Amino acid sequence: MKTLSASELAELAGVTEAEVQRLVDLGILVARDGADPFLETDAPKVRLATACEQAGLPMDGIAAAIRADRLSFAFLEASPYRQWAVRSARTYRQVSQQTGVPLELLGSALESIGFARMAPDEPMREDELEIVPLLQLGLSSGFLDQVWSTRLGRGYAEGLRLIARVEAEVWQARFMAPMLEAGADQQTAMEWAAQRAGDLNVAPVLDRALLAAYRRQQELAWVEQLVEDIEAALDATGVLGRPGRVPAMCFLDLVGYTRLTEERGDQAAAELAGGLAVLVDRSAREHGGVPVKWLGDGVMVYFRDPAGAVLAALGMVAQLPESGLPPAHVGVAAGPVVVQGGDYFGRTVNLAARIGTRAGAGQVLVSQSVAESAPPEGVRFVELGELRLEGFARPVRLLEARRA
Repeated sequence: MKTLSASELAELAGVTEAEVQRLVDLGILVARDGADPFLETDAPKVRLATACEQAGLPMDGIAAAIRADRLSFAFLEASPYRQWAVRSARTYRQVSQQTGVPLELLGSALESIGFARMAPDEPMREDELEIVPLLQLGLSSGFLDQVWSTRLGRGYAEGLRLIARVEAEVWQARFMAPMLEAGADQQTAMEWAAQRAGDLNVAPVLDRALLAAYRRQQELAWVEQLVEDIEAALDATGVLGRPGRVPAMCFLDLVGYTRLTEERGDQAAAELAGGLAVLVDRSAREHGGVPVKWLGDGVMVYFRDPAGAVLAALGMVAQLPESGLPPAHVGVAAGPVVVQGGDYFGRTVNLAARIGTRAGAGQVLVSQSVAESAPPEGVRFVELGELRLEGFARPVRLLEARRA
């Protein structure tokens, strides 16, 4: 492993040489013999110590815990922590000049992903350099400008932050907790967990699994968008407006669920959810439907045909109050539905959800395509006119389903 001088370590870790010396004086860093007394694995130690101080933890307290053998940063030498990037030899200004990516776009895009915005003449991190080719490609091709590169960066950051947080929870629950429960102190548990993760060679396996999971989600999202584009093209030709045997989606939401759970507590919320699940499952299956996604205070249900969706919806809104549950509002739409990975996508799904938000308590609203399909016996539709719905460019004709 490469040895470093104090100045080289400071540059890698992004601190001053005086800060490195302070950590040595406190005993948080150990300077080895020779002209280059540090290792590359000391950089994560500097960063962690700095993060602790920024979080309000006393640096002298950390030093005291180390002297008392209650704390050590030695676990950061394990392989899982070696993949954390260090600073490169190139500054933001140099990279901007060499690649043609404007400094402002470079800074805003990296900041949106989660990197700290630095001064133009500060060295870039090695992992930041990995992002630059994407920005170059986006800029040269014209598909990314500053607005869209920032939006894309935020999307990456939000999704990956959630993944990283869950990974941290797994680390705590499956690596750390067993050791702590067995009586080990915090430091021993941290060192064992880091060593164990290194022995298992988790990092490369995790990287491959993460990329595979991303590709699958990318496939789902792209296919959904492509189907919606094709639906829009068919709609423009009038094909989608023709009645026919098409499936239907139904969105049911309880009215006042959040307020009730806040007043009655988590146990009451669980009981409400359980009662709703039994009622919805029974009514849906009786009319050719399948509950496919529970949404906390509601549910999305797929039906083979619109008539079954309407009958089930009317039955559910009538039975909920009789079962001691809050009233519900329901939206039903009929049309092509994309089924992928056990989930349901497409314009019809989005339309049903939007219609449901316009329904009042105990009300079942449906799209024109539902009303134009074979009407269920004992049901009539009341015209409500054309309404603007979020996400739809043109007004949508809505009707209310009622018992005849």
